[in-house]
Amino acid sequence: MEDLSLHILDVAENGIIAGADLIEISIEEDLNADELRVAIIDNGRGMTKEFLTRVLDPFVTTRTTRKVGLGLSLFQQSAQEAGGDLTVDSTSGHGTKVTVFMTHSHIDRRPLGNMAATMLTLIEGNPGVDFVYAHRKDGKEYVLDTREIRAELEEIPLNSPEVVSFIRENLVCGLREVA
Repeated sequence: MEDLSLHILDVAENGIIAGADLIEISIEEDLNADELRVAIIDNGRGMTKEFLTRVLDPFVTTRTTRKVGLGLSLFQQSAQEAGGDLTVDSTSGHGTKVTVFMTHSHIDRRPLGNMAATMLTLIEGNPGVDFVYAHRKDGKEYVLDTREIRAELEEIPLNSPEVVSFIRENLVCGLREVA
């Protein structure tokens, strides 16, 4: 994948397929420490201990439509190419946490990509799922929590055109502040 936001999208979608109704995505850029950390946490059905031991194998997947599961192994490869790694913690029945770290300035680090578009795609395509997106960079922080938006909207769905427009503007402005 060309940028990290596509890896993040893939992992979040896997959580949704696993029955999650809450996905938390955290990005921390610490330029002084030269680190980039990404965490994706879901409250889906999680993985068995046996499956967890094989989850980074590209030829292992829970999907029945294909026999390969390249997402996590490619994300791990991207992290390792930039001096980092990927870990997966999961408990059956309780969800999964994927954590990635890498050297921020590494010449082989893929660009973060368009996180506003990634989050908007997730929210618009999954209006029954809540998302918490936190982006921290050198002491600045932006947080979007769809649970707060949902509480204000009452019966209006998150994927209605007016709400999508509001969320898009919120994401673009908020991420501009962190940059």
